[in-house]
Amino acid sequence: MEPPQAQRALLAATSTASALGLAVDEAVILNDSNRMVVRLMPCDTVVRVTPTTHHAGHQVSPEREVEVVRRLRQMDSPVAGLDTRVEPRVVERDGLKIAFWTYYERAQSSPIPPADYARALGRLHADLRHTEVATAHVMDRVAAVQNDVASHDLTPDLTSADRHFLASMLRDLSGSIAGQHPPEQLLHGEPHSMNVLGTEKGPLFIDFENTARGPVEYDLAWTPTEVSDCYPGADEDLVGECRGLVLAMVAAYRWRSDDQHPSGRESGLAFVNVLRAGPPWPALDDVFW
Repeated sequence: MEPPQAQRALLAATSTASALGLAVDEAVILNDSNRMVVRLMPCDTVVRVTPTTHHAGHQVSPEREVEVVRRLRQMDSPVAGLDTRVEPRVVERDGLKIAFWTYYERAQSSPIPPADYARALGRLHADLRHTEVATAHVMDRVAAVQNDVASHDLTPDLTSADRHFLASMLRDLSGSIAGQHPPEQLLHGEPHSMNVLGTEKGPLFIDFENTARGPVEYDLAWTPTEVSDCYPGADEDLVGECRGLVLAMVAAYRWRSDDQHPSGRESGLAFVNVLRAGPPWPALDDVFW
């Protein structure tokens, strides 16, 4: 977030927590990009603060995230749960949406073993198949990204050549994937390595704001290659096409005028260059800038 908005988000997190009866003497920012994640002490809660304008038109929903995770926790699914000391809901304040989550200590500094990561994702997918929540389809997300790429106002710094290239990639890959009519279900939406915590309870998934319906191969396309290789029953060719689609979507995000990801335009260029190199496309974690 830009400094004025970050200050407003931090104040909203601390004041809302205090109003809900949680003791707050210290705030530690865990992540600050398009939304802010803050650990508050000594109450030891995690607050996610999302601007109401966050990725407008992309059907991002903190309310849906809270509802999905609430239901998954009832099934003992591998997800980081909500803070049980407060009502499971989203508080809207000063143009911001605020939700409270449980803090989990990381059990290890090294990456989660791929087999454990894949096993946890398989458990999550099994539970999501039994979770009924109204949500967008993966291709609705793609359509929103296509609109971003087509809009010179939203992506003003894209060159004409890169704009045409990304539009073509999004159109061709989404058409090919949809044309295969793969089995579909409710998905996490972005289960990449930054959205899974290695804890004493095992891998736990966070950040369900982009939950959508689609093939499990779409979720696998967000994970490291070693993880998707461990996932039983996946269509490897479909995972490969979905990797290209994911790279194109992330590239477009980095070119939005309101994007505040720390990697900025530098990663946007890197993703476009990787896509231009053609398949087989790498995993997100294998793209460097």
